[in-house]
Formats: sequence, C-alpha cells, structure tokens
Amino acid sequence: MSNAVNLNNLPEVTLYNQAKIPGIGMGTFGSDRCSAEEVAAAVAGGLRNGYRMFDCAACYGNETQIGEVFRKSFDEGIVKREELCIMTKVWNDKHDEVEASCLKSIADLQCDYIDVFFIHWPFPNYHAPGCDVDSRNPDSRPFSVEQYMNTYHQCEELVEKGLVKYIGMSNMTIPKLEAVLPLIKIMPVACEMEMHPCFQQRELSEYLIAHNIKPIGFMPLGSPARPERDIMEEDIADMELPEMQAIAKTHGVHPALIALKWASQNGQIPIPFSIKENEYIANLKCLMEEPLTVEEMQIIAGLECNNRLVKGQVFLWEGAKDWHDLWDEDGFIVE
Repeated sequence: MSNAVNLNNLPEVTLYNQAKIPGIGMGTFGSDRCSAEEVAAAVAGGLRNGYRMFDCAACYGNETQIGEVFRKSFDEGIVKREELCIMTKVWNDKHDEVEASCLKSIADLQCDYIDVFFIHWPFPNYHAPGCDVDSRNPDSRPFSVEQYMNTYHQCEELVEKGLVKYIGMSNMTIPKLEAVLPLIKIMPVACEMEMHPCFQQRELSEYLIAHNIKPIGFMPLGSPARPERDIMEEDIADMELPEMQAIAKTHGVHPALIALKWASQNGQIPIPFSIKENEYIANLKCLMEEPLTVEEMQIIAGLECNNRLVKGQVFLWEGAKDWHDLWDEDGFIVE
C-alpha cells in the first residue's frame, strides 16, 4: 500500500512565525502494549505512506529503534531530514538536565536536531515505566512556577544553540499557563493535550489559540488501547457512542476516522497511534477526504462530557486529595 497518499494534499498548519508544520502526526506511544520494534516498523510504514510528523518521547522507550528507521530513510532517499517534523519531550526526571535529555534524544533518533521539544509534564514527578495506578513517588511535589521556568529557560537555550527549532508544552492548564507565559522569552508553538469527542477541552483550546499556540490532541480516538492504569469503569468509549457510529455509517468509514476529521476541523493537530498499516494509512487519508458537515460537527460538539482518560494519579504528591488536584479544575493552581 505504499504511495497511497498524495503528499501534495497533506494538511498543513501555520505557526505564529508563519512556519508550516503537518496538520496530522503519527504517535509513537505503544501504551505498554506494543514493542519498540513494532512501533518502529509503523514509523517506517508511515514514512513510506506520507506521514511527515512523528510524536516521540524519551520515556516511550523506543527512540533508538525509531532513530534507526529515520537514518535508513535518510540514507535511502525516502525522505530528507528537513521534510520531517520530529517532536520529542523531556521526561519528568530530567527537568534539571534538559540539554542532556535533548542531546540523547537527538542521538537516539539520529535526526541532528529536534523540530518541537516539549516539556512532557509540568512537574518533575516521576513514575517508572509500566507502573500501576497505585504507584506513588515520595519525591513528587506540586507545580512550581519557579521550577517550571527553570526547565523552560533551559529549553530556550536549546533553541538559541540550534538544537531545537521550537518549544512545546504538554498537559498544561489555564492557571498554569497564566502563571508562566508572562515569564517566557521564546513563546511555545504548541501544547499537547488530551482531546477527543468526549473530552474536548474547549476552554483550554480556545485559550491556546488566542495566544497563538497550536493545540495538539493526543488520544484523539479515545485510546481504547491505553495502559491498564488509565482504564477506569466510568470511562466512556468515544467510538462506541451511537452518534459517532451513525456519522461513520453516513460516511462509510470507521468511527475513528470521524474522530480525526472532527479533531482537524476543530482546529487541533491530531496524533493518532496505530501499528496496523491499513489503520495508519486510513488515519492520514481521511483528512484529505469528505469533511464533516456543520450539522455533524454540532452533533459531536454535543458529546462533550468531561471524560478525561489520562487522570495522572501516578503523579500525585503527598497531601494531594486525588487526581483532580493535578488539573486546577477550580481555576487556581493546587499546591
């Protein structure tokens, strides 16, 4: 199925400095369910079939394998480095060693520089890979503006050194953004956040857009294969809702593609993940095919039910009540 996508029709998004990046990316978090080799194989297939944005992270444990794919693709002329938007993140235990983290990702990904470098979480609360929902780190602590800005200023230095083109944020809230944006010298171009039909984060998305920061939606399909620790009985499966099923039937496609069309038309950059070739090709192609109607967009807008799936319990600090404290739901930073 190679050459299945017309690269001239790939959607693009314009950043605040007028630079353009792809309007859809391929996620690489295997949700503790896929091997590094399987994810790397999907990246190789994604490159062959038109993906030009890849969302990586050091803590996913697969950057070395993905880097081999990138290097081979460069060497074989499948794609040039400058044609890709490679994104990665500094993990929570490296907030005081940002440059070292960035250099390791550049070496592992074999990509010379990072296009968008994200602060993965807004605090240095670390959890081990594959941990369960009850895991807690005694060193965890609440959000600190001073600590966050120390990490962010290190990211700014990476831009000044040419190691990183742009800075990104992730898993932020409006109170946290209001606290740190006035202190920033180099503005972020994007913010990654959980977004899907049953968790639309409209207020945060509108805030980001108003500040010229592009929302990037992870888990755009509701991530039915997310880690076990993030699955709770009350969670809603977006793609199983009758409204999503009905719209999908009208378009003759899987509900996953309706979720992606909604995401793109809603102003976000979706980064779906799949290791199955037919799925990741379909994910890419659907944004260049029949769009959703205004009525269909309104129907999906009505599915919002605050169905946060990644609650973040493993990042809680001593004294925090529960996962709600991570997300500043009352309009102020919880300490």
